[in-house]
Amino acid sequence: MSDVTERIWRRLPAGSREALVDGLSQSELQSALLDVSRARAAKVTPARVMQRWRQDRFVQPSTVDPRQLVKTQAMLWDRLPDKIAGVELSPLTPLGTCSAIATVDQNKVVTTNRGTEVASDPTNELAIEAAVRRKAGQARVDLAACQRVVRAQSFDAPGMSAHFELFVLVSSTRDTGSGRAQAEMLLDHLGFWADVLGDRAELRFTTLAPTAVRERIDDTVRPQLKVDFLEDRERTKGSNYYAGIALGIGQAGAELGDGGFTRWTADLLGDAKERCLISCASTERLTALTAA
Repeated sequence: MSDVTERIWRRLPAGSREALVDGLSQSELQSALLDVSRARAAKVTPARVMQRWRQDRFVQPSTVDPRQLVKTQAMLWDRLPDKIAGVELSPLTPLGTCSAIATVDQNKVVTTNRGTEVASDPTNELAIEAAVRRKAGQARVDLAACQRVVRAQSFDAPGMSAHFELFVLVSSTRDTGSGRAQAEMLLDHLGFWADVLGDRAELRFTTLAPTAVRERIDDTVRPQLKVDFLEDRERTKGSNYYAGIALGIGQAGAELGDGGFTRWTADLLGDAKERCLISCASTERLTALTAA
């Protein structure tokens, strides 16, 4: 708990935090928070709304031209193989989705008063849907989504915004041994991104932990890809996030996205044999490259 948070709790009656965290049911807490929000909203003036619109990074419009962005979206969906099912995700997901599945700090997520959080990573949501479909008996699940997300952490890099759009793929199946199932998923994901990005595609991988998939990259994945699949031995980002192999997705020197194997569907289904691959790219960065 930060010093600022501790100072806030000290201003309230003793036991307030414990009462809110553990003393109320989810529905009771929701009702209490909604009542507070209603009372605060009643005091907001039009002038204050205008001020927040200008100053609040969470609500300011994106600078991307939506007419160009929709062309990128259409191109991505048009090139998506039929075997990968499209999913139109809700802008909300259950409270704790990112912290429980991807172990992301909840402070990086915009939490609502209704036991939900604003979508911040569609791969987490698709992993849940993949686990649901796997539990229903589907042998292998391949899903795609395009979603605008919101992240609460501050971004100092130029051109970075609190909200942006991602096109993502998530695949899940049961391990068949020797990294064969993972190689098949890799070929589908990388083949899609290579088709989208063309001759200027820059696809990379990093081995973050020993895995049989590394051998399959050499004898199965690389021979079937139409573009180079280079190894990045310097990368350390994502070592606590990905399981074994991490991916980098770029074009002509520009970083567009990320990916790799995760334990998400294994954790969701309680089955260590489950394998899950995710990959994503920023549609806005891709749009900017296309327009350049």
